[in-house]
Amino acid sequence: MARVDSIRSEVLTLMHARLFRPFALLMENGERVTIGHPENIAFEPGSPEGIGASEDFYVISSGLRMFSTFGSVTAIARLDQGQI
Repeated sequence: MARVDSIRSEVLTLMHARLFRPFALLMENGERVTIGHPENIAFEPGSPEGIGASEDFYVISSGLRMFSTFGSVTAIARLDQGQI
């Protein structure tokens, strides 16, 4: 599985967790983008096989309006586990 597919899959898992917990995307430019609610991030997940999935994503949260790609994400951290 390609790196981008792996990151997108992990984000989907976190978004759809039975009990959502905030997480952060760590970007290659050093930014930390907090996802405090599953509706704060949007992207085309594609089919279960990854067909039609997009590398692009959008974040809208607390005044932040951001467009980026999963290729720019260097890590994902669960905020409730003190990973950041």
